[in-house]
Amino acid sequence: MAPCVSCFLLAVLISASCKAIPASDLKCTEKEDNRTYNCENLGLREIPDTLPNTTEVLEFSFNFLPTIQNTTFSRLINLVFLDLTRCQINWVHEDTFQSHHQLNTIVLTGNPLIFMAETSLSGPKLLKHLFLTQTGISNLEFIPVHNLENLESLHLGSNHISSINLPENFPTQNLKVLDFQNNAIHHISRKDTHALGQATKLSLNFNGNDIKGIEPGAFNSKIFQSLKFGGSLNLSIILKGLQNSTIQSLWLGTFEDTDDQDLTSDTFEGLCDMSVESINLQKHRFYDLSSSTFRCFTQLQELDLTAAHLNELPSGIEGMNSLKKLVLNANSFDQLCQISAASFPSLRDLYIKGNMRKLDLGTQCLEKLENLQKLDLSHSDIEASDCCNLQLKNLHHLQYLNLSYNEPLGLEDQAFKECPQLELLDLAFTHLRVKAPHSPFQNLHLLRVLNLSHCLLDTSNQHLLAGLRDLRHLNLQGNSFQGGSISKTNLLQTVGSLEILILSSCNLLSMDQQAFHGLGNVNHLDLSHNSLTGDSIDALNHLKGIYLNLASNNIRIIPPHLLPALSQQSTINLSHNPLDCTCSNIHFITWYKENLHKLEDLEETMCANPPPLRGVTLSEVKLYCGITGVGIFFLVVFVFLLILLLIFSVKFILRWKYQHI
Repeated sequence: MAPCVSCFLLAVLISASCKAIPASDLKCTEKEDNRTYNCENLGLREIPDTLPNTTEVLEFSFNFLPTIQNTTFSRLINLVFLDLTRCQINWVHEDTFQSHHQLNTIVLTGNPLIFMAETSLSGPKLLKHLFLTQTGISNLEFIPVHNLENLESLHLGSNHISSINLPENFPTQNLKVLDFQNNAIHHISRKDTHALGQATKLSLNFNGNDIKGIEPGAFNSKIFQSLKFGGSLNLSIILKGLQNSTIQSLWLGTFEDTDDQDLTSDTFEGLCDMSVESINLQKHRFYDLSSSTFRCFTQLQELDLTAAHLNELPSGIEGMNSLKKLVLNANSFDQLCQISAASFPSLRDLYIKGNMRKLDLGTQCLEKLENLQKLDLSHSDIEASDCCNLQLKNLHHLQYLNLSYNEPLGLEDQAFKECPQLELLDLAFTHLRVKAPHSPFQNLHLLRVLNLSHCLLDTSNQHLLAGLRDLRHLNLQGNSFQGGSISKTNLLQTVGSLEILILSSCNLLSMDQQAFHGLGNVNHLDLSHNSLTGDSIDALNHLKGIYLNLASNNIRIIPPHLLPALSQQSTINLSHNPLDCTCSNIHFITWYKENLHKLEDLEETMCANPPPLRGVTLSEVKLYCGITGVGIFFLVVFVFLLILLLIFSVKFILRWKYQHI
């Protein structure tokens, strides 16, 4: 009889059912409730009726609208941003946007425009940004000037424009950005630039135009925020043509496919007759580089020589006391001393990122840079057995140091004693060999951000982070903990001021209940890409109101008694976990649906079990864990059989007693 009872109980349990609720299929994606919609690449030929009248931002690119007129968007009167990239638009009719008074950005990039009516842009009271890139324009007279008084940026790149002579009545008083890159402009005259006289601090982009001539005086007494002449073959023509101008940023870099001339001292003669704060000369080659090459650079505050094929800077450079920022990325220095740092005594920012050769830090190469605040030496194959006091000698004001993606570094005791003002230290993907039993960072009392990701650290050293009393952001991603567990006593005990802690990809299997007990200020905890189970949540009980990332772990079931620990957090990510969607996890699933506002990556939070629900998002699952009709039938039969069993048992006992009286 007992086997029969077991069979009936099993049948009752099996009768609990589960069901997935499919999501509705919407054509346009809602990115912000009733305001922002993405309808890109849906093959639409008109504006869908499903879009609400309250729509403010509409991304409608890669659809089909050969003609747009005043009825096309008439219903969407609240539009602020409209992207119509590559909609095959040929005609823009009169008063197309007459009802769109709040519209400030129109993107018509990649449309083969044939006609734009003079009043096609009338209506918007504050139209500020107009994109006409790759529209086939060859003459600026094509652009309707009506209602452009408030225009701040006009983008005309990749067209067939040969002259920048704007129409006579074109309003430029508010213009801040004028983009002519990749056109057919070869000459610039005084007449061309005369219309720009009303614009102040304008940014002009001529990248990709081979400028062969600039009329003298064309830029006379004009003030620019930035000028870009990237890809021009003859820089001396550019610099002579810019005489008596004032420019904050001048971009003169070249590109890989440009066969330009080598730069000489004579190339920069015109620089002496203009005022420039910043120059970019990336990817150029210098011929016969000497201290005289920099004779006209004395007013510069920023100089970018990225990928300029340099293996040293000449010594004896004079007069560059105003230089505050120097970029020497992607060059071929053998030793740090080859940059002649003493020539730039006022330098605050120095970048030598991605050096093409193994860079030797040398000793005291930067000691003359007493004002240096930011130093980036990442991706430069730097290797040092004893780092970093001799190498960083006298950099007492350094606040930012990036030594990431280098070869192994041996850190001595108080390795950064010469840089007590450091606020950010990045050592990611650099194998650190900590020699001393104490912390190499113990004198960095002002350090706020420390990136030690993928450094192959000995995390069992409980004193590794000692002395970092103001540390707010710590990244330990990719470092393993002994036994795959964070114990009660660990290296985090000394950094109680932490607000952001990243422990992703640390091969964690478990965490002690008191692992984060001393971290009362944490508001962001990333434990993603580990192998933690639901029981690990017990270690988070004392943390409240934090962003918690538990994505890509091994969480299957979260016990009911641990749900309060999740409820008290502000945002939680449980995506890419093998979640169990059976009745054994019903308490968590119910909690999940009640707290969707706290959860992120909902579309990637899916069931892994049972097989019929594998791949179904958790928010779509419905479980029926009560007894169904079939279950009731089996239960009635079971009770009936149980009663029969009792009756037969009583009769058997009574008969036995009667026989033994």
